[in-house]
Amino acid sequence: MTAPRVEITFCSQCRFQLRAGWLAQELLMTFGDDLGEVALKPGHGGIFEVRLGDELIFSRRESGRFPESKELKQLIRDRIDPQRDLGHSDR
Repeated sequence: MTAPRVEITFCSQCRFQLRAGWLAQELLMTFGDDLGEVALKPGHGGIFEVRLGDELIFSRRESGRFPESKELKQLIRDRIDPQRDLGHSDR
């Protein structure tokens, strides 16, 4: 089984790249080698989306807000390793 790819698409015009980079770092620190790749993809029009493989797991446009680090970790964990303990991120 190939480790999953996470893609964070962010609006470069809105300067969302720092938030995208921080979330990518959080995911890599939490999941390490369980993720095959965390990619940052510049976009436009206020976009901020997170995909796990082909599945859209978070959209700023749909939710009206940015994802919390804890929330994103739980969404990914629930899909790749539901038994995993995320420590303080589960509380």
